[in-house]
Amino acid sequence: MAVVERLTVAKAINNGLRRALETDPKVVLMGEDIGKLGGVFRVTEGLQKDFGAERVVDSPLAESGIVGTAIGMAMRGYRPVCEIQFDGFVFPAFDQITTQLAKMHYRSGGALTVPVVIRIPYGGGIGAVEHHSESPEALFAHTAGLRVVSPATPQDAYTMIQAAIASPDPVIFFEPKGRYWEKGDVDLTAGPDDDAVAGLGLARTVRTGQDVTIAAYGPTVATALKAAETAATEGTSVEVIDLRSISPLDSATVTASVRRTRRLVVVHEAPVFFGAGAELAARVTEECFYHLEAPVLRVGGFHTPYPVAKIEHDYLPGLDRVLDAVDRVLAH
Repeated sequence: MAVVERLTVAKAINNGLRRALETDPKVVLMGEDIGKLGGVFRVTEGLQKDFGAERVVDSPLAESGIVGTAIGMAMRGYRPVCEIQFDGFVFPAFDQITTQLAKMHYRSGGALTVPVVIRIPYGGGIGAVEHHSESPEALFAHTAGLRVVSPATPQDAYTMIQAAIASPDPVIFFEPKGRYWEKGDVDLTAGPDDDAVAGLGLARTVRTGQDVTIAAYGPTVATALKAAETAATEGTSVEVIDLRSISPLDSATVTASVRRTRRLVVVHEAPVFFGAGAELAARVTEECFYHLEAPVLRVGGFHTPYPVAKIEHDYLPGLDRVLDAVDRVLAH
C-alpha cells in the first residue's frame, strides 16, 4: 500500500537519502557541514544523528579531496554520496570528476565501476552572492561517462536520488535549490528497482497539448507549466516535457511530441550559449526537419556571469520570456 506524504523537495531528498542508508550499509554521505548542521539547506538534517558520523561524514573544506576520496571508496565497494555545498564550489573538484570519475570505467575496460553520486544545489532565485547561483550542468553533460540529472518535483527528488545511488554509473545530481521549499505529494514506498534505475535517463510528459511543446528540466519545469496554464487562457494548447536527465538526453520523447505539435521551445536557467538546449534543438531539427513549422527557440540565461541578486530575476527565464517565445513560434 502506498504511503503518501506532502513534502518539500529538500525533505524528499532527505527521505530518499535516509532510505538508501537504511537499505545499503555501503552507502556513505560526505560533505561540508552535512552532519551536525544538516547542510546549509538542511537536506541532510538528522541523518548523522541516526546513522553515525562514520556514515554521514563532515568533511574538510576541500571539494577535490571529497571527490577523490569518494572515487577511492567506490573502487573498494562503497557507494559514496558527496554534497557540494553550492554549485559554484564544484570547480575545485572538476578535475577529479572529469579526468578520473568519468573515465575510470572506460579506462579499465569495464572492469571497474565507480558508483559515486555528487549532489549539487544549483540555479538561482535565492538572492545569493557570487559563486552561489551557477548552472554548470552543460560542462558535465559534455563529459562522457557521467549521468547528469535534475529532479523538478518532490516525488522525483525522492525516487531519483535513490535510483542515482543504486546506479552503477557516476551521477551528477543537480538539485534546484530555488525550489527546495516547494511541496508535493510523495509516495514513500517508491524505491530504486531496476526499472527506476533504467528510467533515470527518461523524460516525462507532465502536461499534454497540441500547439507547442516546451521542454524544460529542474527549476524551469514549474515555469513552463505556469506558461502553459497562462497560454491556455488565450486558447493555446502547450505540451510540457520534463527532461529529468540532461545526459543521457531523452530526445525521443521530445521528437515524438514535436512531430505532433510542430513547434518547440526549450527552457533552462543556464546560459543559452552552448547550453543543453542547443543540443536538444539540434537533435530535434535533424530528426523533425519536415515536421517543424517554426525554428526551435531557446529561453535561458544570458552569456554573462551570474548577476547580483538585485537583478537576477531579469537574468532568469521567467514567465514573460517563455510566453514571448511561445508567441514567436506560433507566429510562423
